[in-house]
Amino acid sequence: MDQPWRYCGERVMGRYDRYCQVTSRERRLLMGRSAGLTSTPSWTFCRTTDGGAMAADEVRLVPVQQRRTLGGAAPTGERPTGVSQSLLPGRRHRTSRSSGRRAVWQREYVRAIVVGDGLAALLGALIGWVVRFGDTASAQGAAGMSALITMTLLPPVWVLTMLLFRAYEPRFLAVGFEEFQRVLLAGTTVVAMVGTASWALQLDVARGFVVVALPVAGCLTVLTRFGVRRYLHVRRAAGECMQSTVVAGHPSAVAALVQQVRRETNHGLRVDAACTPGGETDAQLDALGVPVLGNLEQIAGVAEALDADVVATLTCPELDGPVLRRLGWELEGTRADMIVAPALTDIVGPRVVIRPVSGLPLLHVDRPELRGVRHAGKAFFDRGSAALGLVVLAPLFLVIAVAVKLDSRGPVFFRQTRVGRDGREFSMVKFRSMVVDAENLLIDLRTKSEGNGLLFKMRRDPRVTRVGSLLRRYSLDELPQLFNVLGGSMSLVGPRPPLPKEVAEYGNDLRRRLLVKPGLTGLWQVSGRSDLDLDESIRLDLQYVENWSPTFDVMILAKTLKAVTGGRGAY
Repeated sequence: MDQPWRYCGERVMGRYDRYCQVTSRERRLLMGRSAGLTSTPSWTFCRTTDGGAMAADEVRLVPVQQRRTLGGAAPTGERPTGVSQSLLPGRRHRTSRSSGRRAVWQREYVRAIVVGDGLAALLGALIGWVVRFGDTASAQGAAGMSALITMTLLPPVWVLTMLLFRAYEPRFLAVGFEEFQRVLLAGTTVVAMVGTASWALQLDVARGFVVVALPVAGCLTVLTRFGVRRYLHVRRAAGECMQSTVVAGHPSAVAALVQQVRRETNHGLRVDAACTPGGETDAQLDALGVPVLGNLEQIAGVAEALDADVVATLTCPELDGPVLRRLGWELEGTRADMIVAPALTDIVGPRVVIRPVSGLPLLHVDRPELRGVRHAGKAFFDRGSAALGLVVLAPLFLVIAVAVKLDSRGPVFFRQTRVGRDGREFSMVKFRSMVVDAENLLIDLRTKSEGNGLLFKMRRDPRVTRVGSLLRRYSLDELPQLFNVLGGSMSLVGPRPPLPKEVAEYGNDLRRRLLVKPGLTGLWQVSGRSDLDLDESIRLDLQYVENWSPTFDVMILAKTLKAVTGGRGAY
């Protein structure tokens, strides 16, 4: 099958008058994925022809300086674009295998969510029927008939209401709490609809049926969506179901974003290319294997050439308002969505609201919630949960205490001074996982630290006992911190409790970590544990302080179980 003709960026006799055909191999070459060409991403691959058959060896390199907006008319009548001309698939040719796969997994994911919602509503209705009526004989009369009608109509009405509240839009699925908030709003609306219909039509709806069916349907919907999301995250961790992304900005900022999305694969972004001022790359991008395929004027062309799903623009002076507006226009004919990263980072969620003023999308940033009723509720929940946990885990505490005592000489518990809220020091308690004179041995091991800055890290620390190694792997050594939570010096979720010598070197920014209580778990625990360096640990702690909310705590607690059972990053 003949390939479509495209403009070729080779200068011939002072004019661009050659055309080229592009193969899938050349696409891979341009992206620097073969032939060892990752170090020369600023070159465009071009194949020339005089109109006859193309020779397999006529693949030439064209310097980035020769990339121009081409004039004239191609044999297919398509207008020229200004970027990576030899790779443009053309707007009529969007049936590439990669884009087809992306469309398939997105459709399958949404279809699974829709089917799950319908089944959750049906199962909720069946459970409500069984609880209210028990058997068919007791479901006689108007109440039974209205319940039967409600049970029949609930699944389609449930799904349609979710659709009305945009709970199936891809941008709300797979990450964050927005999806579940929309599910909650849709479920509440269905409850209101049933109540209004029963009142307006004078229906004798069995209240026991409704009271059971709708909450059960809501809970099952959330659980189903969570399960499907978890399955998607597993596939994304394996490199599947990803969105091809082109990132635009300065090389250092692009490299930072690449590292972040590779660390958090659940967001589903795979950076395939970058556009930078002047089309220049740097050593960090080369090391990450991200090719620079154009400058900031060529973003749309690169996105079209790669059939990208997402274009992410980072903050830089060259990408101002008018430039971004024109970029949005240029992307209208492509499949790519545009994401604009603001200069304000690590502040997300309910604190940030977009408020248009005279055509300007202004970010309104609320004050962080560091005191108040919700924090009082958090303290009550923390202490109640700690008391319950200490009672339930008492047998496990006893087993661990005996194991620690039998494994090595010394006390069962290890106490260390840490700094809590408002800079107050407290004694943090843990199960002892090291030999008794561990602090003295630390002086000799400082040179072998694998950590960054003040944090001492060593994967095979000789001070750790045999039982201590097992306790650390699953964070069981931290369970006695429930006593600190019960006493009020710590919280279930919060920043990592710092040492006094760390706090002594804090600047004004880092002291914000002390505005809340340190936690038994936190973002640092669920984001890599000991694999994180000092800077990343601090960033995550500050992110928690700036964005705290009850739902944020619930999310972290849910992720903690996965983190500790997996044992990843613990040493």
